[in-house]
Amino acid sequence: MYDPNFLSILPSIIAIILAITTRQVIVSLGVGIWLGNVLLNDFNLLIGLASGIESIIGVFMDPSDTKVLVFTLVIGGLITTIEQLGGVSGLVDYLNQKTWVNTPTKAKWLAYLIGVFIFIESNITLLIAGAVARPLFDKFKIAREKLAYIIDSTSSPICIMIPFNAWGALIIGLAAASNIDNPLEVFVYAIPFNLYPIIVILFSAFVILFNINLGPMRQAQEDLSIGAHSDIVLSDEYKQGKAKAVGQARYMLIPIISLVVAMPVSLYITGNGNIIEGSGSTSVLWSVLFALASCWAIALSSRKSNLDFLMRHFLKGAGDFLPISVILLFALTLGDVAGSLGAGTYVSAIARDTVNIILLLPILFILSAVIAFSIGSSWGTFAIMIPIALQIALELDSATSLFLAAVLSGSVFGDHSSPISDTTVVASLASGSDHIEHVRTQLPYALICAALACGGFFLLGMIAL
Repeated sequence: MYDPNFLSILPSIIAIILAITTRQVIVSLGVGIWLGNVLLNDFNLLIGLASGIESIIGVFMDPSDTKVLVFTLVIGGLITTIEQLGGVSGLVDYLNQKTWVNTPTKAKWLAYLIGVFIFIESNITLLIAGAVARPLFDKFKIAREKLAYIIDSTSSPICIMIPFNAWGALIIGLAAASNIDNPLEVFVYAIPFNLYPIIVILFSAFVILFNINLGPMRQAQEDLSIGAHSDIVLSDEYKQGKAKAVGQARYMLIPIISLVVAMPVSLYITGNGNIIEGSGSTSVLWSVLFALASCWAIALSSRKSNLDFLMRHFLKGAGDFLPISVILLFALTLGDVAGSLGAGTYVSAIARDTVNIILLLPILFILSAVIAFSIGSSWGTFAIMIPIALQIALELDSATSLFLAAVLSGSVFGDHSSPISDTTVVASLASGSDHIEHVRTQLPYALICAALACGGFFLLGMIAL
């Protein structure tokens, strides 16, 4: 048993520093794993390397961890299959045929509602909302920066509060690796305390309702004129997918409905009649497999596709999500290593002696935000911060859901504000706005929401800790 000391947290610290400076999350986590195993093996560099490799392989010995890893690949395959079958373009065409959007405010609400209700994956949400709403925003002379803000403020914030998607699977997997008895329950209980996503979703609705344009956004709207925006379109890959598309909304709607319906049913079955006690890892895997099966079934029954087409694009989509699976694999490993070193025990002991417990939640929120902003990845930040936060909560015998919520909120805020975040880039692309202008016009809104969230976590610390 390793005696917890300052060196216990060194692998996590090194991983954080490397992630911020290199923006290479996988490499950073790998170095942290190696360093942790070096410490566990009496500073032997070579044995530490061999032990690190074995610790990565050892993750697959846990069925729950393996299921989460498989889930990330399957959801990637499902998303690409839906795109190639024309589910995305079909939904876009269907929504564009509707004539109820006849005012600027209704155009904004359409973008907002798409962002809220299409929660299968954040980038898909952004692409759909942007493709549907951009012509309407141009028609009513609304700045595309406002469109980028609306869809960026609803995609990730919604996805992070849904247990039955890739976001939920990742978070549940990381919680399970942190020795949490019921990670799904902890995740569900954290939802109402996930302050930044909740605030940003409500605030963006407030902005639409009262047509609030702050700072740079006001200038962008004032400067708007006919022809001010170039005809920016989606990526070549996405255009090719649309060119091959069948173009029917059912190819997207049926899998999504299947996924939503299958999740509570799976939780009920795995929990022996109690949804809260159901297995999150098993349920999300069952649900996404059921959604994939329903997608394949309607594609084959229509006779407009075949198994070769479906399997080819499934494997391509799974390959696109491979980096996410590797991040998760390394994150689970580093969490195990940090646990073996007693990182949570040491940090919690330091916290008792040096940090007012009331400040722990705001500190976790701010630290997670800084990391996410620096590396441009909320998922990478989850990988680094969730194991640390939950181990501290366990050692302090405090509400784990509150600590999880603080990390999730800070990570989403940092990612939401970062110019190098993939969701920020896709929001700019999908809306046809200049990327730097999107970041600049969105930041005042994000900072207001972050200040409110940070204050909320301070109050939660006063009340609950």
